[in-house]
Amino acid sequence: MAGKRAAKQTAGDAGTAGATPSFSPAALDVPPQALAARIDRAEALRYLGYAGQEVDAALGRRMEAVMASCEEELSPRGMARVFAVDFRGGAGAPVRLEGASLELPGDDVADHLAGAVAVAVLCCTLGLASEQRLRARAATDPLDAAVYDAACSAYVEAAADALEGVVRARAEAAGLKLGGRFSPGYGDFPLAVQPALLSAADAGRKIGVSCAPSCMLVPSKSVTAVAGVFTAHASAGERRSACQLCRLRAGCALRARGLTCDRR
Repeated sequence: MAGKRAAKQTAGDAGTAGATPSFSPAALDVPPQALAARIDRAEALRYLGYAGQEVDAALGRRMEAVMASCEEELSPRGMARVFAVDFRGGAGAPVRLEGASLELPGDDVADHLAGAVAVAVLCCTLGLASEQRLRARAATDPLDAAVYDAACSAYVEAAADALEGVVRARAEAAGLKLGGRFSPGYGDFPLAVQPALLSAADAGRKIGVSCAPSCMLVPSKSVTAVAGVFTAHASAGERRSACQLCRLRAGCALRARGLTCDRR
């Protein structure tokens, strides 16, 4: 793994390894804003444990009503900050983001970012209203609460897709390209990096996302991720299947049914 990473970094040295990019990474920042997103109904059903089973009409109508309420009641918000990247630590060293006092440990995230000229730190959330609405439903109707919870999970993923799209458009306008996002918990990229990611993005102050001692995000319907910014001709940043990185793949019930949780 370290040898593979070193080779990738050598290939991308022209735009990394301590060189100053010819653009200002901060010019790609996305200020806090509302995100246009819709709940993927199939995704929400998957969060509920459905895997192609037929949903009867009455239950389908009830689920659709709950999902529609989720979209009406909640307003996804997100932001991103972009930093120059420093690979000078060499193979095995964490990726360092300049100006953020942030290190990204793990071989998987280093492979994902190898060759990047900058790294975007993304954060989006459904806000505290999602927690409040979910608690209210749980107190009165457990089925509605379960559907609402699944809808929120699908909604925040759609919001993360939308935020990634905003950053990608900014990168492309600058003659660059954005790799796929990579979140703490993927592969060997530890959840323990969450507080540093939130601090780098200033997400607590700007969109109200914090981190519990367990490193879980608060509100829970929030997403953080990093994504590499590459020169237009770079071949780095290809996205690998989530199954290749998942530590649970050996006993995965989805894979046993020929399915995957990898949506993109």
